[in-house]
Amino acid sequence: MLHRKLYQLYTDGQEIGVYLRDQQRLIDRAQIVEIEGDLVTLRYETDEEDEVCSWEEMVRLESIGAITRKLASVPRGFSDPLVSEDCPEAEQLPKPSPEVNPD
Repeated sequence: MLHRKLYQLYTDGQEIGVYLRDQQRLIDRAQIVEIEGDLVTLRYETDEEDEVCSWEEMVRLESIGAITRKLASVPRGFSDPLVSEDCPEAEQLPKPSPEVNPD
């Protein structure tokens, strides 16, 4: 099952996070470069002091404990988030009618 999911992420070209259980470390923002048998080749970058290092690492399928992928992201900044009034009228939900109290 994990092998099929890894192959799907490989063909989609998505960035993933990989937890290696034998080394108890997380490789963040990695890309699967190749899958051959039970070996998975990952490519990722790390920031070390004043330089960026690019790594390519081969790991065994059995050492992978978990895979994560980013579903969405929101940029940080000082902009106000969009609210429903900012949406086009065709996409807005109807406003609830005020409840009438029978008393």
